[in-house]
Amino acid sequence: MLYSVTATNQEGIHGKVALSSKKVVQTAHPLSKDEGLNPEELMATAWATCLNATIQACLKNQEQTRQSRVDVTCELHRETTMLTGYFFQVNARASIEGLALEEAESIVDLAHSRCPISKLMVHSQTLSLQTVKWEL
Repeated sequence: MLYSVTATNQEGIHGKVALSSKKVVQTAHPLSKDEGLNPEELMATAWATCLNATIQACLKNQEQTRQSRVDVTCELHRETTMLTGYFFQVNARASIEGLALEEAESIVDLAHSRCPISKLMVHSQTLSLQTVKWEL
């Protein structure tokens, strides 16, 4: 094992999450104006960070020093088939500076197959990943 962390939540969506790394994350409901991160923000942050870090590692393995970018949108939806269920629709857009779209897509696909967060979500029906042309 390279690293391990445990998150403990005793207060639900309004409160704090304590991490075994001694950090504390303030949480808040996504529809409130309270300070704190919500699950949608944490999900988007986790995948954007992990996938982009993996893209950067793939580029480094190919001895390329290009910028890359991953934008992740995490939407909360109400289930239409259940009265009280919810789901996340998670959409990512990735781009790599200075590469043709086909080349960038190849690296993004490779990174997606290696990224730990992507591996957790790969079989989700509410997940999309699109490679797009680089723009600042």
